[in-house]
Formats: sequence, C-alpha cells, structure tokens
Amino acid sequence: MKKEAKEKLRLDKYLWSIRLFKTRTLAAAACDTGKVKQAGTSVKAAKSVSIGDEYEVKTEAKKWIIKVTGLLHNRMAYSEAINYYIDLTPAEEIDRTQFQAASFYTGKRPSKVGRPTKKLRRELDEFLGEEEE
Repeated sequence: MKKEAKEKLRLDKYLWSIRLFKTRTLAAAACDTGKVKQAGTSVKAAKSVSIGDEYEVKTEAKKWIIKVTGLLHNRMAYSEAINYYIDLTPAEEIDRTQFQAASFYTGKRPSKVGRPTKKLRRELDEFLGEEEE
C-alpha cells in the first residue's frame, strides 16, 4: 500500500524537481495561470503525473514540450534530473528563443533601473548641451 502512495506525484512538484521552475510555488502558479497544458487543455497543479504523459510548459525562458520518462520526487542535480523527461521541443522553437536572447541586448542602459552615475549624468548633460552652473 505504501508503494502506491509513493507513485502519486503532483504536477507542480514534478516540474520543480526536474528543474523547469526555480521554486515549487512558481510551478504551481504556472499551472494556475494556464501555462502548463496537456493535450491542449490547461491542467491544475494537483494533477497526478504518470509516465508517458506529455506536457506543454511555458516558462519565462522558453516554451517546453516534455514527455515524462520517470517520476522524480525530490529535486536533484540538473545532470540527473534530465533523465526523468524527454525534451520534445521543436528545433525552430529552440532557435527562436536563442535568437531572442541574442538580439535582446541593445547596448542602452535599461530604463527605470537605478540612478545614472555622475559620469553618465555629465555625458548626458554634455550631449544635451546643458551647461553646469
């Protein structure tokens, strides 16, 4: 009987343990907001995971399509965790996310992130043609 209880594994815990999400709370939130789907239908965090299930998962980094190959109850090293699922994500999706990451940096200072340094303020004043008083 204890063996059967051990075989039940919540989806949010599984997604956290295979390292798709940094915390279990983030995994549960993704399930609640419809970012985790099975056969095109949103699934809840408490759904039991079975070997052979396929899930479509949207994380901040990319869109995953995974197939469950084993149940992992505890979080472990990435090199071990990748043995518990197969990544079925199409190559064009992987290429698209890599392109977005490469083309994202524009060289500009991000807006609304901290104050400019004194040097940056001087350069900006010089560029705008403003004189010091």
